[in-house]
Amino acid sequence: MTARILIVDDIPTNVRLLEARLSAEYYDVVTASSGPQALEILDTSDVDIVLLDVMMPDMDGFEVCRRIKANPRTQHVPVVMITALDQPSDRVNGLEAGADDFLTKPVDDVQLMARVKSLVRLKSLTDELRARAMTGQQIAIEDAIRQMDKINTAGGSILIVDTDQRHAERLKNYLTPEHDVDILTQPADAVFQVTGKHYELALVAMSLTDFDPLRVCSQIRTLEHTRNLPIILVADEADKPRVVRALDLGVNDFISRPVERNELAARVRTQIRRQRYAMELRQSVSNTMALAVTDDMTGLYNRRYFDRHLGVMLSKAQNQERDMALMILDIDHFKSVNDTYGHDIGDAVLKEFASRLKRNIRGVDLACRFGGEEFVVLMPDTDYAQAEMVAERVRQSISERVFEVNAGRPLAVTVSAGVTLNENASDTPESLIKRADVALYRAKREGRNRVVFDAA
Repeated sequence: MTARILIVDDIPTNVRLLEARLSAEYYDVVTASSGPQALEILDTSDVDIVLLDVMMPDMDGFEVCRRIKANPRTQHVPVVMITALDQPSDRVNGLEAGADDFLTKPVDDVQLMARVKSLVRLKSLTDELRARAMTGQQIAIEDAIRQMDKINTAGGSILIVDTDQRHAERLKNYLTPEHDVDILTQPADAVFQVTGKHYELALVAMSLTDFDPLRVCSQIRTLEHTRNLPIILVADEADKPRVVRALDLGVNDFISRPVERNELAARVRTQIRRQRYAMELRQSVSNTMALAVTDDMTGLYNRRYFDRHLGVMLSKAQNQERDMALMILDIDHFKSVNDTYGHDIGDAVLKEFASRLKRNIRGVDLACRFGGEEFVVLMPDTDYAQAEMVAERVRQSISERVFEVNAGRPLAVTVSAGVTLNENASDTPESLIKRADVALYRAKREGRNRVVFDAA
């Protein structure tokens, strides 16, 4: 996944080094030599991550970070502060200024790229949530953003997973009484533990006895209600390669031993604040979306909403040179269901279809009812391979299990799908829909219950 990264440093050599590292990974890099210049760039263009030096004349990095986080337009942009300072108090000051992370010079390439990849994923998800809110007649997104400053991070519910009781107790003592902390010394029970209580953060030790900590993290993330649970790894220096792997898999952060009390507290507050902010955004989207843009029967967005949102997302993808995929699905032989069993059974099929569709797409994907028995899925930052994976998963979820909607006589239902990609600068919403529609009809002609791609 590509991203636009702003490097802010008054020393040209430092800028060139970071620019070379990031450009080699195909990131789009812009630079600023001062705090005011950085703020001007952020006000006039879209940036995904800011790499911010602390020691600069006139306006230091702490002040620049505070201004970024105080501006509703840039408040959600991740900031990584980079400095030669290595005192724990400096790291804490950076995090409390609103920074999302803090790296020490000379910057380790592995840590830099791991942080960037993790924050790009976070920014992408946040952007999608914000875009959905903006599409629904500005659905009170300004109120949700203003709530960021008001979020209280106290009283967090935290789970520590560590087979070493003594180490776990030390971490718990650092975090209480500000937070409610549980300790789990049997990692095999992690799934049962997070199922039984609503946690806002998990701290997982890398030094688990007889257990793979990455497997524990993966198991936690398989549950629906903990899929977005923030996870911080507690790691030793020797664990760095596995930490990088963990960040690639979606773990949010890590802290190195020996754990410094104030740094731990600051990182925990950062993750809880982001978790509660994401909850506020999701709640805002859920509560303020007018009935005019939702389909009463399925609960999905309707054609009116989709038409507007497609234009927004296509423009964004083209401006930032990002991938995007569009899929149109049509339930096979649906007319015969209505004719044979009646419209009440047909309606039940539509509801169950929508439910399975939502369960088998990703969090960033947008599913809408296009009309009748047709549905559409918009997939941002998605290439051919990813689109094929999502489409096949949806198709199989429909065909592999009968629909229990007709008492005593389950129905076998299949779906055909046409998929297209945003590949030309000249693409329009209409041309994308047309190509996906052509692919859908090819799927119908070729025997149904299949996915067909139509390239530009």
